[in-house]
Amino acid sequence: MTPDILIVIAVLVGAIVLFLTERMRVDVVALLVLLSLTLLGVITHRQALQGFSNEAVITIASVLVLSGGLMRTGVANILGQRVLRLAGDQETRLLVVMMLSVGLMSGVINNIAVGALMLPAVLDIARRTARPPSMLLMPLAFGSLLGGLTTLIGTSPNILISGALSDAGLRPFSFFDFTPVGLIVLSAGTAYMAVVGRRLLPTRDMTRQTTRGTQELDQAYQLPKVLFTLELPSGSALAGKTLANVRLRPALGINVMAIVRDGETMLAPGAQAELRAGDKLVVEGSSERLDALRGWRQLQLEKEWHVERDLVAALRFAELRVAEGSDLVGRTLEEVDFRGRTGVLVVAITRDGRVRLTRLRWIALKADDRLLVVGIPERVEALAERDSFAGHRALKADEVARIYALRRRFLAIRVPQESRLVGMSLTETRLRDAFGLSVVGILRDSETRLLPDPTEILRVGDLCLVEGRQRDFENLEAMQQLKIDEQSPPTIETLESDDVGLAEVALAPRTRLSGKTLREIDFHEKYGLTVVAVWREAESFTMNLRDMALKFGDALLVYGPREKLTLLAKERDFLVLTEVAREAPREHKAPVAALIMAGVIVSVVVGLLPIYIAALAGATAMVVTGCLTASEAYASVEWKAVVLIAGMLSLGVAMHQSGAAQMISSSVLGSAATFGPHALIAGLFVITALAAQIMPTAVVAVLMSQIALSSAGDLGLSPHALLMVVAVGSSAAFMSPVGHPVNLLVMGVGGYRFTDYTRVGLPLVLLLLLIVVFILPLIWPLSG
Repeated sequence: MTPDILIVIAVLVGAIVLFLTERMRVDVVALLVLLSLTLLGVITHRQALQGFSNEAVITIASVLVLSGGLMRTGVANILGQRVLRLAGDQETRLLVVMMLSVGLMSGVINNIAVGALMLPAVLDIARRTARPPSMLLMPLAFGSLLGGLTTLIGTSPNILISGALSDAGLRPFSFFDFTPVGLIVLSAGTAYMAVVGRRLLPTRDMTRQTTRGTQELDQAYQLPKVLFTLELPSGSALAGKTLANVRLRPALGINVMAIVRDGETMLAPGAQAELRAGDKLVVEGSSERLDALRGWRQLQLEKEWHVERDLVAALRFAELRVAEGSDLVGRTLEEVDFRGRTGVLVVAITRDGRVRLTRLRWIALKADDRLLVVGIPERVEALAERDSFAGHRALKADEVARIYALRRRFLAIRVPQESRLVGMSLTETRLRDAFGLSVVGILRDSETRLLPDPTEILRVGDLCLVEGRQRDFENLEAMQQLKIDEQSPPTIETLESDDVGLAEVALAPRTRLSGKTLREIDFHEKYGLTVVAVWREAESFTMNLRDMALKFGDALLVYGPREKLTLLAKERDFLVLTEVAREAPREHKAPVAALIMAGVIVSVVVGLLPIYIAALAGATAMVVTGCLTASEAYASVEWKAVVLIAGMLSLGVAMHQSGAAQMISSSVLGSAATFGPHALIAGLFVITALAAQIMPTAVVAVLMSQIALSSAGDLGLSPHALLMVVAVGSSAAFMSPVGHPVNLLVMGVGGYRFTDYTRVGLPLVLLLLLIVVFILPLIWPLSG
């Protein structure tokens, strides 16, 4: 074993581990692979970058733009809707027609795009025919995966495998070379789902239709448990204030769904809606948060206890400037647990001459930001010496008031014996999150604890010294007077109208928001909609949604003006699962887009142009003719996948050039080959299919194509036959939701669990194994 082989295997194993653990983005892993191989001398610098100009990469990016053009002009939607309307209501016929139509569409449109396009239509059919969506959505996903095998451009692995043949000096696959095997696989897979698979599908009903034609989602998302009514008593200090100033959402995790005033209901009120005495607020929140509200009602404010002079004398204010290259740059105070790690409180942030006093914990810091901090002198001095800061200066209390215009004061809050806050930590009380009130000291048994740790437990009789703005205290006092009406809980029907309602939203296949929280993306403020529940892995979540990291496959139940839903449908990060909310296509350009796509196919089939030039010309024509704008064309390309493929192609080159592919082929498939060529292709398919359940299918195609080519050369078998086996195996990602984005796309909305995919997908993978072993060799003879 040569040093180059050892390096290649080490890089391969490292990449697989990173892919499986998801510690890094897949495109970053690909770039690390590329750099490792070239810096260690396995491949040249030029070879490392050749993947970005590879014909297959150009083809894949161009095909994604072509798919975007067909979707934006409504060509795909028109075909899909008309075919599905012909399917009728009979379950087996509906499933067969849906899978075949989706599969055939996936032959010319990216299968992820087809899944995203048809998802709302299939949901609508499920509601109209009173069937659980779980009975149709997995067949939708599987149909798009199977259909991708019908043409060269149906899926990225097909293009990459054809490119591997070309790079090896062999004849690449033509446009319809995949069609015979692809149609057999699609037909067999559809028959399996119609006869056997549908009986293995779960019958979880996530969305049922009400008599008014809107989604009755209250039971599925357990909304009756989180809808309550609060009443503002006469003389409430909240009267005259806006919802933004009252801070109900950050305070208690409560979303105001409606305001009832004088018998009239204002649905989905905005942040600037003004409250009045006697208003009834229909709110969405957890019972735990309402228990916290009751806990506030039992706090005792001791306004006559003056502590400001002595307290300020014991603390130190300082202004710290964030240094270039600081470990704080790009991170929030919440992320780094600033107060917990330093014991110092940040009370203001100045950036470009603008002073920020609120929501400081969620501001991503930048170099040259100035942080106004307060704390015990020795802690402030120790913090100023850290490399994270480039300079500091101490400030007196009067300077702080003058420079930062802080009109803040200190107050004492007594924790009585009957308070629910007894035994809770400062973090659990949510005083800071709720009202912007920071506990700067606790007086207990004649001992004052300055800037206590957030984990400090409150005890009976504690006197908490808190710092905040005047209106923060007013809000706290006013919320103590809120009345909770538990006699007549509101219902979803009373919260919907022609202009306001509920809708389900999923993360789009190419979302940039996976892993981020609703708080980080500022969802409510940015989109004007409220997320009231999240459905994940067959379970509804209604608590702590603002700090819940979103995952691809989640279904979000949102509430707000329907016009906002229409705007949300235009965002590339979300897929609104309601037909009426989707952006109207450019149907007048549909004939042009269809003609462009036909021109691409014909020019390739007759040999006029190679696929990469034809696809690039077609993508350009989509923009020139106005089927897509330039920005829409760029948005159609999944750039993360392009970088992933380009980077991993360098590993394919290294495997071939170093001899690693030949060694792996001999070691892994050599024993199977002793039982004959059919055993070899069975082993090749099983390895490829298993890898496709846990790794990106494009990566599987790149790696396994090199092993297949080495096996073909060593054993004198047809490389085209073995690479066709790899193509089928790469698309057999049926046993795991993480195997392919289209599986994750339907997971949340369908209410599927991981085991559902394994139960339904395993027999389908075994069926494809039989096709590959016994039927594929009849179409693609194994003899070289």
